[in-house]
Amino acid sequence: MKKIKYKVALIQLKIDTDPNKNLNTSIEKIKEAKSNDADLVCLPELFLTRYFCQSEDPNNFDYAEAIPGATTDALSKVAKENRIVVIAPVFEKRALGIYHNSCTVIDADGEIKGVYRKMHIPDDPGYYEKFYFTPGDLGYKSFETSIGNVGSLICWDQWFPEAARLVSLDGAAVIFYPTAIGWHPEEKDKVGKDQLEAWMTVQRGHAISNGVYVAAVNRVGFEEFANGGIEFWGNSFICDPLGKILARASDKSEEIIYAEIDMNVIEDVRRNWPFLRDRRIDSYSEINKRYLKEKSRDENSR
Repeated sequence: MKKIKYKVALIQLKIDTDPNKNLNTSIEKIKEAKSNDADLVCLPELFLTRYFCQSEDPNNFDYAEAIPGATTDALSKVAKENRIVVIAPVFEKRALGIYHNSCTVIDADGEIKGVYRKMHIPDDPGYYEKFYFTPGDLGYKSFETSIGNVGSLICWDQWFPEAARLVSLDGAAVIFYPTAIGWHPEEKDKVGKDQLEAWMTVQRGHAISNGVYVAAVNRVGFEEFANGGIEFWGNSFICDPLGKILARASDKSEEIIYAEIDMNVIEDVRRNWPFLRDRRIDSYSEINKRYLKEKSRDENSR
């Protein structure tokens, strides 16, 4: 039976160089979250490894694994033993030469309820994800768990309102964003504060415009593969359908943060701010175009 209220936890981690250590640490943190009455827990993006996408190295494909596989088997076991829903990112090896940045939703009975494959793949200095990840092809959807419907997107997806809208329209009460985002050292002093605030603001906007909870879980610590490294900025947070921050982690420490999800709050907000009701779905047909205001040939030649 779905719950009207339930408690979610985000595990903000400092990632070690040893994947086995990261898995064992995550399992212990899941148990800790359960001891604090969490019904669902979410881990950060690519939590088994340091953020290898800072460089293009074919050897890093060795980190990938199948779904189901060793990692999901271990997390399914802890989910079942502790009766807790686990949202677990995985570097997925789908087939020879086809890899995805994926996320599994494991129910409290240990069953994998579904997989989301990251749709928006960045390609920026220090974030060379297009080298590693095939764009997702499973669509935007929610997953029905024993406590309720939840959705998961991944990191770069969090900047795109269309993704949050479609997950919400599929019935998600909470959108989880497993994340690995931080500052380039040379940028932090100049634009670091603005970058962090933009990151939080856009996701709070998704919560408001869709009448859902949003939960973003990041990593912390400095990791260097190339190009000066990345200082991951933490600040994992959970906000309600009005965009109010219910819990927020620091920018440096491993932490578990908690918040209550209340379906009555979603109902109340959507009654007073009925954005989903008032959408003009008959007027959005051009949203599937790359750009609308194209310049003429003469203008482009100037």
